[in-house]
Amino acid sequence: MKARIKWVENATFIGEAGSGHAVVMDGPPESGGRNLGVRPMEMLLLGLGGCTSFDVMHILKKSRQQVSDCVAEIEAERAESDPKVFTRIHVHFVVQGHSLDKDKVARAIELSAEKYCSASIMLGNAGVAISHDFEIVVS
Repeated sequence: MKARIKWVENATFIGEAGSGHAVVMDGPPESGGRNLGVRPMEMLLLGLGGCTSFDVMHILKKSRQQVSDCVAEIEAERAESDPKVFTRIHVHFVVQGHSLDKDKVARAIELSAEKYCSASIMLGNAGVAISHDFEIVVS
């Protein structure tokens, strides 16, 4: 896996993944940015959210759950001083569908957190307290 980050100007960068997809990252105006893209630490949270959401949906589909929507809402806290690492991350899943089995949803989230989501496991091993919960919305 490869990535390339190219400085554009001030605090603006273009990140290009090995797959060829690109994203703009930028800092806030008080750090010289123009607020043109996500912050790098936000990108890390988006990556974690995408990783665990992919796992959860894959597991739920394999268990024949009728999911019509799945949203991962993430809240994180960072250390007060440099390096301002994440200290706590909470992932709240809102899973919508028909005849969803609560135990299967819980198990999918548990498997992602403990076995499959590389981003979550890596951050957890680095000392970040990561928690998960969920709600089911019947459609």
